[in-house]
Amino acid sequence: MYDKLVVETFLEKQLQLFPEKVAEDYDEAVEFLEDVCATVCKNKKEVLEYLEDEMDITGMSEEEILSAEEVFSISDGRYLVVEG
Repeated sequence: MYDKLVVETFLEKQLQLFPEKVAEDYDEAVEFLEDVCATVCKNKKEVLEYLEDEMDITGMSEEEILSAEEVFSISDGRYLVVEG
């Protein structure tokens, strides 16, 4: 479900959401992402649509939403949304 780039991005950036690491290696990261049902969105529009259903984003700008600690930007243009 989570490809190598998504998992590596989460491992690298997990401290943006959590005060300490929740995963030390690739396998732990995959298990954590599966446990919390993290979502991979293919673009900004999909992130906005997903978060409209999952969070109260009323009054937030697109920039604020995309820079939220729950939203991880992936280098290929996708986004990972992790609700901790």
